[in-house]
Order: sequence, then C-alpha cells, then structure tokens
Amino acid sequence: MSLTFETLRDAQIGHALDDLARLRTEVFRAWPYLYDGDPANETHYLRSYEKAEGAILVAAKDGERIVGCATGMPLARHEDASDVPLDELGLTMGQVFYCAESVLLPAWRGQGAGHAFFDRRETHARDLGFDVSMFCAVERPDDHPLKPKDARPLGPFWEKRGYTARDAHVTMTWRDVNEDAPTEKRLRVWTKPL
Repeated sequence: MSLTFETLRDAQIGHALDDLARLRTEVFRAWPYLYDGDPANETHYLRSYEKAEGAILVAAKDGERIVGCATGMPLARHEDASDVPLDELGLTMGQVFYCAESVLLPAWRGQGAGHAFFDRRETHARDLGFDVSMFCAVERPDDHPLKPKDARPLGPFWEKRGYTARDAHVTMTWRDVNEDAPTEKRLRVWTKPL
C-alpha cells in the first residue's frame, strides 16, 4: 500500500468532493469527532471549496483510489470564519490560511500522509502570501464514554509540526453517534507562523 499525493486547486477540487464527503463521513465517525454525518449533506457543505479562491485539496491515493484528503482555504473564504476569535489571537483575517479537514482511512496511517497534507497546504499558503496557518480540533474529556483505550492524542504530532494550541476556541454543532440531536462542540484553535 504505497501512497501518492495529488494537489487540486480551486475548480479542480470538484473532482474529489464525493470522495472527500465519503471519507469525512467515515473518518469523522470515529474518535474524537464521533460525527454522525451523511455523505449527501457533506457533498453539499463541501461545494464551497470548489468556488473559494485560493482553496486546496490534497488527495492521498493508493493506485487510483482516494484514501485520504486534506483541505484548506484562506480563512476569509471559509463559511465559519466569523466564529474565529481573531482579536483574542492578535491576528487579522488577511493573515490566516485555514487548514480544514485532514481525513485518512486507518489502513493507510503511519505512512507520512499527515506530514504530506500539512507540507502541501503550508506551501500553498506561503505561495499565496499568508503569515499564519490555522486549524481547529475538537476537545473531548479524557473520561468520555466512547474514547477508545488505545486513543492516541494528535497534539504531539501537531506540536512537532510547529503548531501551538492557543487559548482560544470556536464552537460547532453536530450530532454525535450516541446522540439523538445535535449539540455544540468546543474546538481549540491551533496556529503556526509561516
């Protein structure tokens, strides 16, 4: 299982949106997101990427099969941009490139995809003139009943990449796999100077 990577920009992104929707639904269903999503709704949500100037999608492929994706866009183009507490962070909208989802099927983890996803998005952000790379990650309590015993925190990986967990949060609403209705989730903001 050897991975190759393909970078899609702007309108090209539309070619991979169904795969990204499928991957988001499958990967985000697991810890720590526990997202009870639907591929059709995901595809609708993701359409903004093919229309957003400066957007990028990095596809991880095994042969012709897409087994992982990572996306990003200028924060100003993201539909949830106004939720980010930029004043608290000492940043402006024009400085920030937002790294959105990074999803990879479990069988292909540990082969460098995480680094490739960040490398390509950060290079793209620098090429566009951005000063800061940002993403948000859900926070769950250590004693959450659905936390697997073998769950590995991603914080150490992100820190090795130069990201810092900031004292700033956003909230998003979705339905967990064990919930009857959507609830608000707290996500921590992580940033890296470019």
